[in-house]
Amino acid sequence: MSDDAKAAKELVETLKDGERGFAAAAEKLRDSDHAEWATTLQRLSEQRAGFRREIVDLGHEYGDDVDESGTVAAAVHRGWISLKDALTGDDASSVLAAASTGEDHAVSEYDDALEMDLSAGFRAVVERQRASVVAARDEVKALQAAG
Repeated sequence: MSDDAKAAKELVETLKDGERGFAAAAEKLRDSDHAEWATTLQRLSEQRAGFRREIVDLGHEYGDDVDESGTVAAAVHRGWISLKDALTGDDASSVLAAASTGEDHAVSEYDDALEMDLSAGFRAVVERQRASVVAARDEVKALQAAG
């Protein structure tokens, strides 16, 4: 399996986690004192869905199915997110803290991918997406600080 395919599979799983996590966080905050944060989190969920589709489509162009179930590490991480989500409840600051932790993990996954021997085209996509993920992480942390 090429480094592109390995990195793509990991990133797709991370992006699925982010998409679901942001959507769940937005839902929790929709009826809170910080309902405006829900709009931001929903936008970030949709961003992750778009990034995931982009990587899956690139994989198909290369003949790789990168949207199959992920690695054990990704499954363990998803399980941790579920546990963390169950413990945080509806408290807005806890929801943002969980999202911030997820974003730190996402940046780390992009950094790991960039350490691999990626093709030039895929590397450009990963670098561009990473910059957006870093910006999203900073946006979530700014909401957290404002809360």
